Amino acid sequence: MKLNKVHHVAVICSDYERSKQFYTDVLGMKIKSEHYREKRDSWKADCFIGNTYVVELFSFPNPPARPSYPEAACLRHLAFEVDDLSAAVSELDSKSIKHEPIRTDEYTGKQFVFFSDPDGLPIELYEK
Repeated sequence: MKLNKVHHVAVICSDYERSKQFYTDVLGMKIKSEHYREKRDSWKADCFIGNTYVVELFSFPNPPARPSYPEAACLRHLAFEVDDLSAAVSELDSKSIKHEPIRTDEYTGKQFVFFSDPDGLPIELYEK
C-alpha cells in the first residue's frame, strides 16, 4: 500500500458551535463546507488550512467524554506546524487559551507547546 498523505482527522465535539468557533477563530481554519445530517442529528464541517483539508468536525447527540488525558488508547493529539512558536503562543495568550509551558524536543531541538480544544483534545504547536 502506498499512502500519499494524511487526508484529514475527524474530531467529535460535545458543543458544535463552541468547537467550530475554536477551530476557526483560535486556530484560523476555514470551513469550506458544512452540512446537517438529519438522520444522525449531526453537523459536519470540513475545516481547511489554506487549500489543505485538515479537520472534519462532527457533532453527535451526547458523545461520551474522552476516557483519560492524554494517554487514552486513541488518537493522542493533533500537531500543527508553525513558523514562529513565540508568536503563536502570544496569540493563544491574547485569546485567553491556557497552554503548557514551551518545551524543547530533545531529539530535534525544536520548540513545541500543548493546549486543548474545548473538549480536552490535546493540540500541539511545533515550530518549523
